[in-house]
Amino acid sequence: MLTILAFIVTIGILVTVHEYGHFQMARWCGVKVLKFSIGFGKPLWCKKFGRDQTEFVIAAIPLGGYVKMLGEELLSDEAAPEHHDMSRALSRQSVGRRIAIVLAGPFANLLLAILLYWALFMAGVVGLKPILGGVVPGTPAALLDIRSGDIIQKINDQDVTSWQDVRWLLLKESLKHTPARMQVADEQGEVYQHSLDLSGIDYDDTAKDILQKIGLIVYQPKIRPVIGEVSRMSPAEEAGMKVGDLILAVNQKQISDWEAFVKEIRAYPDVLANVLVMRGEEKLTLSVRPQLIKEGGESIGRVGVTFDASQAEFDALWVTTHYSAFGALVKAVDKTWETAIFSLKMMWNMLLGNVSWKGMSGPVTIASYAGQSANMGIKVFVGFLALISISIGVLNLLPIPILDGGHFMYYMVEFFTGRPVSENVMIIGQKLGLLLLGFMMVLALFNDINRLITG
Repeated sequence: MLTILAFIVTIGILVTVHEYGHFQMARWCGVKVLKFSIGFGKPLWCKKFGRDQTEFVIAAIPLGGYVKMLGEELLSDEAAPEHHDMSRALSRQSVGRRIAIVLAGPFANLLLAILLYWALFMAGVVGLKPILGGVVPGTPAALLDIRSGDIIQKINDQDVTSWQDVRWLLLKESLKHTPARMQVADEQGEVYQHSLDLSGIDYDDTAKDILQKIGLIVYQPKIRPVIGEVSRMSPAEEAGMKVGDLILAVNQKQISDWEAFVKEIRAYPDVLANVLVMRGEEKLTLSVRPQLIKEGGESIGRVGVTFDASQAEFDALWVTTHYSAFGALVKAVDKTWETAIFSLKMMWNMLLGNVSWKGMSGPVTIASYAGQSANMGIKVFVGFLALISISIGVLNLLPIPILDGGHFMYYMVEFFTGRPVSENVMIIGQKLGLLLLGFMMVLALFNDINRLITG
C-alpha cells in the first residue's frame, strides 16, 4: 500500500508541476486554455474554473497529463464554438511565445528539482563518512595502495564528505573512461594521491553499483552478534529467537560478529539451519529455516532480525553537512544541472552502445523506488522526487516528435526559415515519434519485468 500511495503521490506531483508550467506560461502569453488534465482515460473528477472556463480534470490512468489550448493541431470539435476568439489561439502566437509555452513544462520540472534540493541542503545532508573498509581483489581499486581505515578526501580535486559524494563523482568520471585522481588520508593523517583506472567499468552489469564495480568496500564496524529486533511473522520469530540473544554458532560454525552471522544465514535459503544462542546464562539450539529471497540475481536466505548496537558507535560514522540559504541554492542549481547533463550523457552512451539499455526503467521500477524511499523517510523521498523530476524534464526536452522537445525542434525550424513545418512532415514525425516512444516504453517495461523475475 505504501508503494502504491508513494507512486501515485510521485506521479501526481511531477505531472501536475509539468502541466502547470505549460498552463501558466500559456496564460501569461494570452493563449486560451481549454482543458487541464492530470491523467488519461475516463475522468474521475472535472470542473470548470476561471474567466476562460478552463476544464480541470483528474482522470483514471495517472501516467501523464496534458494541457489543451485553443488552436492546437488536431483540435477537437469541442473547441469549435470558440472560433470567435481565435486571436488567443496557440497557432496565432509568435514563434517566441510558442517556444516559451512548450519549454515551460520541462523547465517547471527542473525548477521543482532545484527547490526540493534547496530545501534538503538547508535542512542538512546526512551521509556516511567515506571510510574505506578494504578493496575487492581483482578490481581497479585492488591495484592501489589503500587499506581499511583510509578516508577518501577528494576525487579529481573535488572535496568529498560522504560516500554519496564519492559514488556520484566516480560515476560521472567513469563515463570519460580516463583515470580519476583520488586523494586519501590514512589513520595517522598522512595524505596520499592515487590514480584510479576507470576504463574497464562494465555498464552491462546493472546489479552492481559503481563502488562494487571499482572494488571499494564501505567501512563497517565489527558488530557483536546480538539480536536487537525480531520481525513479526518472520522465520526468526517462528524459531523462537528473542531480543538479546547472543549468536554463538550456525550449523556448528563459530560466529564472531554480526557480519559472519548474516553471511551464514544468506548461504542457507529455505534450508533448515541450527543456530546456537546464549540467552542469559543458558545455551539454546534453535532451528530456523531462512526465507528464500532474490537479490542481485541470486537466491539468499533471510530470517528477519536486526542487530543490537551502541548508537554512539554508529553516530561516529555519519556526517551532516549544512548550508546557508544562498549556499544551498547554489548547491541545488549545481546538483540539478549536473544530474541533467549526466542523464543526457548516459542516453547518448546508450545510443552509442557504450552503456547497457538494461539501465532504462519504467513505471514498475519507479513505483518500487518510490515505496522504498518513502519507507526510508521524508528526506530520502524528497531526494527521489527531485531526481525523477529531473528525469521527466530531460526526457521531455529530447528532440522526439510528440514530446515537448519535438515541438521545440519544429518551432526552431520555423524561427530560422520563416515558415512553419509542413503538415505532412509533422504527421510523419508524429508517427516516428510514437514508434520511438513506444519502443522505449516496451524496453523499459521489459527491464522492469526482468528485474522483478531476477530480483
